[in-house]
Amino acid sequence: MSDIVEKTLTALPGLFLQNQPGGGSSAAKASFSSRLGSLVRGITALTSKHEEEKLIQQELSSLKATVSAPTTTLKMMKECMVRLIYCEMLGYDASFGYIHAIKLAQQGNLLEKRVGYLAVSLFLHESHELLLLLVNTVVKDLQSTNLVEVCMALTVVSQIFPREMIPAVLPLIEDKLQHSKEIIRRKAVLALYKFHLIAPNQVQHIHIKFRKALCDRDVGVMAASLHIYLRMIKENSSGYKDLTGSFVTILKQVVGGKLPVDFNYHSVPAPWLQIQLLRILGLLGKDDQRSSVLKRKYYNSTANKISFKQDK
Repeated sequence: MSDIVEKTLTALPGLFLQNQPGGGSSAAKASFSSRLGSLVRGITALTSKHEEEKLIQQELSSLKATVSAPTTTLKMMKECMVRLIYCEMLGYDASFGYIHAIKLAQQGNLLEKRVGYLAVSLFLHESHELLLLLVNTVVKDLQSTNLVEVCMALTVVSQIFPREMIPAVLPLIEDKLQHSKEIIRRKAVLALYKFHLIAPNQVQHIHIKFRKALCDRDVGVMAASLHIYLRMIKENSSGYKDLTGSFVTILKQVVGGKLPVDFNYHSVPAPWLQIQLLRILGLLGKDDQRSSVLKRKYYNSTANKISFKQDK
């Protein structure tokens, strides 16, 4: 294992404890650091696969006993989840912990829910039967007034969610497109993009809201909507010809440097957005001379700007 991976994994305790009141006690940090750190260092020092398997099996046996014990607190469960994630990263089966990851996401405080949701998204796949147990928790968190809980729910929905349960959360996610916080609107768009990938027929009725996201005042929300449009236009370009002007207007703003400088890359304004927009215009311009001319004009403009920057 590389030094970078080892340093990353040994830094996990600080990440998961930093949001606790008072930053977490020194004893708690030391305990968590020593357990995870000892596991990482122990595996790093091994010289054979057989020794690794033996050590991991011992760790999994210990974790299985801990998560099954009635005296195990949610705080302890959170720490166990991080070690279980590490064991699964190495390719070992930790399926006994899946149900406990769901329970942690259901019952824990913000930090514990965060780890629980993370574990669920890494452990389970979209068709896993245990994922159904998380639906009520996701619905509850989507209705929460706490922005962090809403963000966590939207994140897990955009990663894994059972197709048959989409109707249970779709109205809530549609409402989030009108949220005052741009991060919520952005995550809602990404969740709907996920739904479009796995069940496009269930989101056909909200294309008008996709169009509103395309014109959102936040660049991140607009950029997220481009993923959806690129996919939909690939499937049926004729149904979106009327949006050619909107895409050209957005491209004008990007090329003209109207976006925040955070989107620049080596002084080039949002190059990845430009590429996406040119792809979209390319699909729309197929067999359409007007769209082709517009695309060629801004492609040449972009290429000249990039060439100018490189010459400097």
